[in-house]
Parts: sequence; C-alpha cells; structure tokens
Amino acid sequence: MHIVADENIPLLDEFFADFGTIRRLSGRAITAQDVRDADLLLVRSVTQVDRALLEGSRVRFVGTCTIGTDHLDLDYFAEAGIAWSSAPGCNARGVVDYVLSSVLTLAEREGVDPAARIYGVVGAGQVGARLVNLLRGLGWQVRVCDPPRQAAEGGDFVSLERIIDECDVISLHTPLDASTRHLFDAARLAALKPGAWLINASRGAVVDNAALRALLPGRGDLKAVLDVWEGEPQADAELAALCQLATPHIAGYSLDGKLRGTAQIYQACCRVLDVSERVRLDDLLPAPWLSEVALDASADPVWTLTTLCRAVYDPRRDDADFRRSLVGDADARRAAFDRLRKHYPMRREIDGLRVRIQGDAPQLVALVQALGSTAL
Repeated sequence: MHIVADENIPLLDEFFADFGTIRRLSGRAITAQDVRDADLLLVRSVTQVDRALLEGSRVRFVGTCTIGTDHLDLDYFAEAGIAWSSAPGCNARGVVDYVLSSVLTLAEREGVDPAARIYGVVGAGQVGARLVNLLRGLGWQVRVCDPPRQAAEGGDFVSLERIIDECDVISLHTPLDASTRHLFDAARLAALKPGAWLINASRGAVVDNAALRALLPGRGDLKAVLDVWEGEPQADAELAALCQLATPHIAGYSLDGKLRGTAQIYQACCRVLDVSERVRLDDLLPAPWLSEVALDASADPVWTLTTLCRAVYDPRRDDADFRRSLVGDADARRAAFDRLRKHYPMRREIDGLRVRIQGDAPQLVALVQALGSTAL
C-alpha cells in the first residue's frame, strides 16, 4: 500500500508504517501526479483535495488531521466512492487555550477585569462549545450564536445582531462556507460596540480582512486578535500591524492536538481497512515540561487564572515570532508563514496541568476545575 502524506503530520511512522510505504510532501505542493498511485492520502488544512487532485488516482481513503473540512470536496468523494475522515475536536482544546490566554493578555493591557465583560461566541461546534463551557465555568457572562444548532435543537441561542449589540468580546468559531464567508463584513464590523475585542481563530475569510484593515485606524477603541487570514499563507502585514495579537494560524497547534489528530485519522483508517488498532496515543505522548503547580490558598483568583494559563501557553511569543516574519517581499512572507507552522515549538494544553492548592480555597478549586485542570 502506498501512502502520500503532508510532511507536517506528526507520528506518521508510528501510526501508519505498518500499512505500507509513506511519501512525505509539502502539503501545499501535493499534485495529481503525486497521488496517482497512492492508496491513502493524509493531509492537513493547506491541501485542497478535490476532483482535480484525485480523479484517475487509486486513492480510496482521505484523512485530514484537522477539524475543518472546507478544503475537502465531499461531494466528489461520495461520487467517486472515496472514504474519508476528519479529526473533529482534535485541536479544540488548543484553540480554547489560545482564546482564553488572548483575552487575559488584552485585559492586562487595557486594565480591565475580564470577568466584567460580556462574551459572545459565534459558532458552538467542537471549539465554540468547549469555550462556552469554560467561560461559564468561570462565572462569566456568555451569549452564543449558532443558527444551525438553534434550528436543530432550539435552546439558549441568540442572533448575531444581539451578539454585536451586547458583547464586549466576540470570538469566532464557525466553519467557512458560503453562509459564513465575510460574516463580519464592513457593516457588521462598524457596528461593534465601543471598546469591543474581536478574536478570529476559525477561518480567515469569516472576517473581511480588507474591511477590518480600513476600519481599525479610525476606531482605536476596537481591539483585534487574528490567528487566521484571508489568502493564507499570504497574510496582510498592514492588518497584522493594527492587531493586538497576530499569529500564523497556530491557535490549535498544541502538541496534544496535533498528535490527537493523527491518532483519530489512524483509527478511522483502521475502520475503513477493517484492521485492528495496534498503536495507542497514550503510549506516544511525551511527559509535559510542566506537570504540576503549587499555590497557596491566599492566591488572588485573577492572578491565578493568568499565571496558570501563561505557564502552559502564552500567545505573546507567537505574536512576536509572527511580526518578525512580516518582512521582505510577498514570496518571503509566504515562506515565513509556513516555516513558523512547520517548526512550531512544543506546546501542551492547560487541562493537562495539576494544581496543588495548599489550604482551604473553594474559589481557587472552582477556577482550576473550570479550566479543566486537576485540583489537588
């Protein structure tokens, strides 16, 4: 069996070597000729997998080690009888960590209490739902907009207009399709509340990047955090300079999330091939650099929240790395964008942290549990 895979997928040999030979390629450079004799194609979000790529090939299974599927032509897969799988939820925790740490960074810079803000989450799928649960676990006010889920389930959802009218912080977690492309267009961006913070860690085109770039110089009260960009890997350097935090599509790039994505595709592939799973992710995960923190019961809750989050992940490092890369011509910036993703440093997830609290502190225990960490 012949496997073609994005070279940035971790643990390929550990999970897939028993299936056959593996050919690693740059995800953006995979061509129809490359996959013509492949049986399995394993990708990430940068490879457009459609009729043009697959027609005439032997590929019978496509696995994307990502949550999103907007780069997959699922209609063609059905027509051609090609099995496929994504990795739903694999990096959701990493994105939640990114959003929460970004909020805490902005709160520190603005000198505001993050608990006093009203949060709007647009899109309540794998990532958005986990973010909502965490924010509500912290006791913060949250509004949720998800029209498909509202239509299917009813429940406590609100309109996008209400999110824009009421929320001080808006975090976007929608898939990209015809209904969400430029969901935040010039009109909706202009309608944001004074002092609002807009965070996009979904897909770049959910926000009209040109409209946001035009708006921000005249609206110094607005703060933007962008991890995703229209036209990736070509990011808008002028827009990045106007953002509070700007990063190269790495919100979900925790080591746990990337390895989880490979494991989920391996499991799906085993089901399709009707073979038993012989590899377990738990046997491959390395020990975290920071596994336990000790706190005194007198610790301030806001300080505790910020300290725990930053101890595991601080987005300011990624912001600094990205800003240093935005030099040279367009080709150089595109190459730098991909290089930052390919050589991303090891990062773990907050829910893997154990927190030992010395003394009686029910508020700190509740905070740690809201983060998903273990209170000892």
